[in-house]
Amino acid sequence: MRNILIIGAGRSSSSLIKYLLDKSSEENLQLTVGDISIEDINQRFGNHQNLTTFQLDVFNETERVKAIQGADIIISMLPARFHIEVAKDCIKFQKNMVTASYISDEMKDLDADVKKNNLIFMNEIGVDPGIDHMSAMHVIDRIHQKGGKMLLFESFTGGLVAPESDTNLWNYKFTWNPRNVVTAGQGGAAMFIQEGTYKYIPYHKLFRRTEFLHINGSGKFEAYANRDSLKYRTVYGLDNIATMYRGTIRRVGFSRAWNTFIQLGMTDDTYTIEDSENMSYRDFTNLFLAYSPTDSVELKLRSYLKIDQDDIMWEKLIELDIFNPTKKIGLKNATPAQILQKILSDKWTLSEDDKDMIVMHHKFGFELDGKKRQIESSMVAIGENQTYTAMAKTVGLPVAIAALKILNGEIKTPGVLRPISKEVYEPILKELEGFGISFKEKEVPYLGYNPEIVIG
Repeated sequence: MRNILIIGAGRSSSSLIKYLLDKSSEENLQLTVGDISIEDINQRFGNHQNLTTFQLDVFNETERVKAIQGADIIISMLPARFHIEVAKDCIKFQKNMVTASYISDEMKDLDADVKKNNLIFMNEIGVDPGIDHMSAMHVIDRIHQKGGKMLLFESFTGGLVAPESDTNLWNYKFTWNPRNVVTAGQGGAAMFIQEGTYKYIPYHKLFRRTEFLHINGSGKFEAYANRDSLKYRTVYGLDNIATMYRGTIRRVGFSRAWNTFIQLGMTDDTYTIEDSENMSYRDFTNLFLAYSPTDSVELKLRSYLKIDQDDIMWEKLIELDIFNPTKKIGLKNATPAQILQKILSDKWTLSEDDKDMIVMHHKFGFELDGKKRQIESSMVAIGENQTYTAMAKTVGLPVAIAALKILNGEIKTPGVLRPISKEVYEPILKELEGFGISFKEKEVPYLGYNPEIVIG
């Protein structure tokens, strides 16, 4: 039996584990899953003859090394900052490794050692990053092979709630790590290039400069810019491209409403609030407003943000219960961002019958045979239930497929890698189609950079 070790079994592990267990008999696989908490995995898959689970503290070097030594390939589904110790062990014990996370500087520094040992460390092989890379390179390489010159590339991804489960005014629920949603866009300006001109959007303006998208069969969306689109010019071999923009998809109206939290200061994660555990939701909201012996919290907020009482923005804030005087925060020494996450989780957590949705959309502008052309490529995936979510499918399945292809010697190129080569993306995209993860392409008139940008 060939042993695949999965370290970390969080939200996106269900489809990953199911895929490998479904293949385990024909591929002669033994699956070993180690996590600090394994109850959920045991409940879902515990009776499978080719699955072993064990409690693993990744910081316990003895336990970690023993598990890695006994495996043929390692899949790390840990938070990104914890991959590096696993990676060093994989080099020491000559093991290939797969992660869904962005390549960190520390991981990149291991490239020479990984190549020296003829190992494969495949990273960024989830949905975003992952399927975005593969689906983009699939079209970009095709354009280049025909002799085309790339002029424009825009890429957008969003984890959203499926239309049938869209039951709040924000048209949004948490489908991934809530903390990442609350702190999105922080840590520097969003950077991209537009018609040969570099553009920078500071955090306090990020959610008021959005691009509208019309995606086949799924309606109208908006997108705000990701933090750094520029580095992907080199990754995709597009160093001289005039327009490069990557963004995050939301339903129309979300960004304008989210901007209220930024203007208030509720997304700040740099300081803690005194006595936060005993504070009510109303107290928390009042922290960011001027003192008045007469005006209510509601009146002060509407005045500060210039929101009319009949504005849908006001209805969205009311819906979140942020003016509740009795509901307690219950978090000790919490930052504003942590408190906001707690408040939002009350309203935006998926219920048992809810389904999520992943939407991805690319625009490719290019010149071929003296004519400017444009291709749009879109993917929409709907989750099955709370176990096999669209997020779990689109993150877990590429990881699982890549791991098995590395194990079987079908992916051979060594190094610290992204899935941007034909050797990797072509077979994985083809297999994903069998799971309903496929792209629809259409050619449209070339418009250049035409974002319908909303600026406020």
